[in-house]
Amino acid sequence: MKQFLKFTLATIVGIILASLLGVLILFGIVGAVAGSAEKVTTLKPNSVYELDLAGTLIDRSKDDEFSAVFAEAMGQHKETTIGLDDILANIAKAKADENIVGIYLKGGSLEGGIASIKEIRNALIDFKKSGKFIIAYADNYSQRNYYLVSVANKILLNPIGMLELKGLSAQTMFLKNTLDKLGIEMQIVKVGTFKSAVEPLVNTKMSDANRLQVNVFMNSIWKTLITEVSDSRKIPVDSLNKFADEMLMFQATEKSIQYKLVDKLVYIQSVDSIIKKSIKKFPKDEDLTFVSNSEMTKLPDTKKYDKNKVAVIYAIGDITDSEGEGIVADKMVKTIDDVAKDSAVKAVVFRVSSPGGSAYASEQIWHALSLLKAKKPLIVSMGDYAASGGYYISCIADKVVAQPNTITGSIGIFGVIPNIAGLNEKIGLTYDGVKTNKMSDAISINRKFTPEERDLMQNFVNRGYELFVKRCADGRKMTIDQIKFIAEGRVWTGEDALRIGLVDKLGGLNDAINLAVAKAKLKTYNIKEYPEKEDFTAKLMKSLGKDIETRVMKAQLGEQYSLFQKVRDVSKINGIQARMSYDLIIQ
Repeated sequence: MKQFLKFTLATIVGIILASLLGVLILFGIVGAVAGSAEKVTTLKPNSVYELDLAGTLIDRSKDDEFSAVFAEAMGQHKETTIGLDDILANIAKAKADENIVGIYLKGGSLEGGIASIKEIRNALIDFKKSGKFIIAYADNYSQRNYYLVSVANKILLNPIGMLELKGLSAQTMFLKNTLDKLGIEMQIVKVGTFKSAVEPLVNTKMSDANRLQVNVFMNSIWKTLITEVSDSRKIPVDSLNKFADEMLMFQATEKSIQYKLVDKLVYIQSVDSIIKKSIKKFPKDEDLTFVSNSEMTKLPDTKKYDKNKVAVIYAIGDITDSEGEGIVADKMVKTIDDVAKDSAVKAVVFRVSSPGGSAYASEQIWHALSLLKAKKPLIVSMGDYAASGGYYISCIADKVVAQPNTITGSIGIFGVIPNIAGLNEKIGLTYDGVKTNKMSDAISINRKFTPEERDLMQNFVNRGYELFVKRCADGRKMTIDQIKFIAEGRVWTGEDALRIGLVDKLGGLNDAINLAVAKAKLKTYNIKEYPEKEDFTAKLMKSLGKDIETRVMKAQLGEQYSLFQKVRDVSKINGIQARMSYDLIIQ
């Protein structure tokens, strides 16, 4: 009894101490975040905007300092995200502010979609019109980051660094063999020869149609990249392709100089002196003042208040009916309805970056946008993806703007019903029951479709496809036959989509905003972003829940975590889907 009381008391004391420690860590994190949030940046003369090209690029910044501070407090790796919206705004601030004399692009490993990278690149080209300099340095440049920094006045590389230039490749992970081992058969009904989203579930390799479309849009993307690098560096396209065929990153670093891809090989310690030489009349003995991206974001807003607003509604991620972290239909519809009712909002830009998802949810969002469009100008700005369901919710707009390397189209639809009879047999499960009518147990996951059930599903999907095509035809002012000719689930780049009439203009978010302003005939305005960003408490609770769960799963599964994600995502597919080929990894 004495030992029992001893161990019980020790356990209670341990729990109390652990709880106190957790509270102290939490208060420390809250204090650190709150402290950082209060700071306002003041610029000094001769300041340089330092844009650190590291982490993961996302369309909209999360303002989530908590996750980073929490990771550091727990001794874990800090997963950095950087918002495209912040970068574009900060480049514009740097161009306009006389205290900023140039931009330093530091590093070359930013992960992001090629269309988003191009949007930053275009903003940097515009920045150079001010006469201010851009200097880039990295230990190693990834291919898409080299494409980004190729606009710089000077490109610097570590003497033993690497510059990746090899062309593009694309891969898809196929799950059929894994599902076969589990005894799961994915029963597919679809419309669209090129509708390849279901291929990973039923094939072990690309279909001929999918291989064709991927080959076409990959070559289109590569052409854009290589042509623009050629223009910036004054190197012929043929020469750049020849360099790419040499797998340049494994060649001697000096070849980057020889091929005029970079301007100088230096260690990072020499970068400051090179930047100083680019600043007119810089005091000899003074140190440089670098302003980080987060500090630029905290510059005081000097814009005058204006009652006229242009709303930018962000629609990012998979489209779902009522749950998820992407575009959740009921939440998005409410946001659209609220914007439509706001008399201060004179025009709307709908920023779409989505591979699609639920066809039902896409239709609800389309309907809400149609009601909004009846009241206000509506312009769509496409990000890295606006395909399938992403195109469904875009086609209603007055004008559609996309980057040349945006992935769009994929006008097609499919349904997936798993048959787990094989799995049941493996684990010894059997089923029996009664029914009152012929179709009472229709579309069961415990057996194959009957011919009649397959016909029912196919007709259901066909009706969904016909509605999708009609939405596109009405929105684009084309005939049904014209849309069907370019539909069939085929994926297009923004450049090709412009040619065939699926988009109206090549450009980025700012171009879309300018179109909205012109259509609303506004002389002055403010930008208002939607949905509202989460407050600190909401972000804190989400981070405490999801962040810890994700980290534990990654630690347990290691490299297999991505496979786990894919199997989990398959299990969440519900109803008919308007989704493009997913998990296509472009490298």
